[in-house]
Amino acid sequence: MYQPSDEELKSIEAWFAEYDGLAAHGAIEKLADLAVFPMNLVTDVPGGYAAVRQWTREEYVEAMKEAMGGGTAGLGLESKRTPRFLSENLVVVETEATMTIEGQRQEMHYVDLLVRTEDGWAFQTMVQGGWGYGWPATKRG
Repeated sequence: MYQPSDEELKSIEAWFAEYDGLAAHGAIEKLADLAVFPMNLVTDVPGGYAAVRQWTREEYVEAMKEAMGGGTAGLGLESKRTPRFLSENLVVVETEATMTIEGQRQEMHYVDLLVRTEDGWAFQTMVQGGWGYGWPATKRG
């Protein structure tokens, strides 16, 4: 198992600090700049099946505008992130988040795959249950 250095762990924390700051202000295009496309999405659909898609940059921007609106600043978002380095260039980050919307707390649990590029870290795969409503279930080959 790859053991990241303190500097590598701090680089992931810094990446998420930048991401969170952009998300708070609804800077969707700049968030897209932090990704590698096509982006993989993995979720599930009613009935207990997985659903997998790839988004273009345009599809990501459209979906995030709908999901985030003007940003996350007023949502009382708290996140605990646990990075798990697969290698010096691949890290899976598990996030447990709590969001408060109009006094109601919602808990989210998701995973992102970050890849090291020439320009630094970028997210390439998002995994979270419950997004696939309206998507077809994934079938094997």
